[in-house]
Parts: sequence; C-alpha cells; structure tokens
Amino acid sequence: MQIEENVILKEFTTFKCGGPARYFARPSSVEELIECIQFCKKENIDRVILGACSNVLISDKGFDGMVIRFDENFANMSISIDTDRGVGVIDALCGAKLSTLGMQAMKQGLTGAEFACGIPGSIGGAIFMNAGAFGGEIKDIVTSVDYIDSNLVLQTLDQQACRFAYRHSAFMDELKDAIILGARFELKIGDQDQIKTCVNELRQKRVLSQPVDVPSAGSTFKRPCGNFAAALIQECELKGFKLDESGAQVSPKHTGFIVNNHGSASASDVKKLIKYVSNKVYKDTGVRLEPEVRYIGDFD
Repeated sequence: MQIEENVILKEFTTFKCGGPARYFARPSSVEELIECIQFCKKENIDRVILGACSNVLISDKGFDGMVIRFDENFANMSISIDTDRGVGVIDALCGAKLSTLGMQAMKQGLTGAEFACGIPGSIGGAIFMNAGAFGGEIKDIVTSVDYIDSNLVLQTLDQQACRFAYRHSAFMDELKDAIILGARFELKIGDQDQIKTCVNELRQKRVLSQPVDVPSAGSTFKRPCGNFAAALIQECELKGFKLDESGAQVSPKHTGFIVNNHGSASASDVKKLIKYVSNKVYKDTGVRLEPEVRYIGDFD
C-alpha cells in the first residue's frame, strides 16, 4: 500500500476547499488499515478517517497527520434475501456509498432505505453521525456495526449498543478511537414499483429544494430542538446572504445550506460565514445553532 505525502484534499471534498494532508492512504483491507495505524504510532502523528468527505470542512492548512480515506477500495456490498422472514440483509463495507445501498435495495425490492438514495456520504460516515433525510435515519435500518478498536481488535456492536441519536452515535464519544469497518442492514421486502416511486419523489424533492449543483456539505447546522435551522436563518433575513465576494454564501435555494459558489471560497471563508450565521441567529432568536459539519485540521 502506498502512503502519499502532501496530498491536496480540496478535490475530495464536496465543499471544494481544504489544504494538504501530510500523509494520505487508501487502505483496501483491514491489514492495510492496521499498517496505517502502526505508521501513525511510529511517527507519533494524529490520524483522521474520511470517506466521501461530504460532511466535513477541512482547514486551508490541511491536516498535519495522516488522512486515511475509505473509498471504492473498501466498498464491497452483498445482499441476501430471506423470503421466510420477508427481509433482505445487506452487508456493506464503510467505503461504499450510502446512495448505492439505497439503489441496490430498490433494485432488490427492499424497502426502508429510500431516504438514502440521494445522500452523497459513505456508509462509515453515515453510521458515525447517524445520517438521515426525509424522515429516515441509519439507525432505522442497521442491525450491527463492525469496527476495529484502539487495541486493533475486530469487534461487532449491535444496533442498541451504537447509542444512535439525532446526528450522533457512540463512535463520536466513548468509541471515538474506534474505526468503523462496515455494517449489516436489514430491510423488509416490499412492492418494487412503490419503492421506485418513493425514490423518484424524494430525488425530485431534493433537486427542487436543495442546491445540489453547488459545492456544499449538505445541511450546515443540526436541527435545534423544536425548530428548524433553515427556518430560523430565514427568519433572520439571511437567505442568499454573503459576507464578501469569496464565494461563501447562505444558499438562496435552501437557507439550511452554506455553499461555496464556483468552489472559489477558502475553508476560512466558509467557517467565518458559518460563525456569523450562528451568532446572528442566537442574537435575534436566542437559539444556538450547532454545526452539523465536522471541522478537520487547524482553523486558528
């Protein structure tokens, strides 16, 4: 396995900004992953795990450690149908796209993953943050998660032990040193025509309501209790707002998204706008917006 140096991360991210990784690797097996971890220990450097890079904002300075990226090198997926139980079981590695899982489920006439068809993230990232859309979440369909612990031992966690909550899982706190390898999903056998109709409707809804053709990291803020971030931002008259001409802007199409027009804004530009919007909403409404986007690297 090749470990590269000074790899620019901008092109991997859906935000289209970010600096270089000091070291960069794309493992295709657990053995290669362990090599990466051992390299980090030997060099005494930090590591960060990335997948589709669809929910991160990477510093313009990059990441002064190793970026371990799971992509198509670590993306196997298998499906088995149990007609007696009326379910289908999908096993997927962490680098597989969540949208691929949704589409494969649809092709097999399995229902429950329709919400996933338009989400650009990876399986690993989706489990990490309990990704969801249009009323569906990962926690609704996952039955177990395979991971490697801090002692490099393979472990399996059942759904309940993952402690899923809104945009949260155990992998964000007590298992923050673990690395998600893959997961098992269980979906009910349904009516394929109805499933296709639902998928098409959700796709259309996404295209009509979200800035899917402009660089962003999806929903910028988590949903505050009893409200919606987009509604609060719009209430503060920030629709289409921008601080400068950098390219960072509150989307005119959906105020829950901060976009990077033409990919011309830096990560600092984007973060500055996120902070401004958050402060403005708190000042005007008393509600604190918590970023859903993960910050990677040094922003000081």
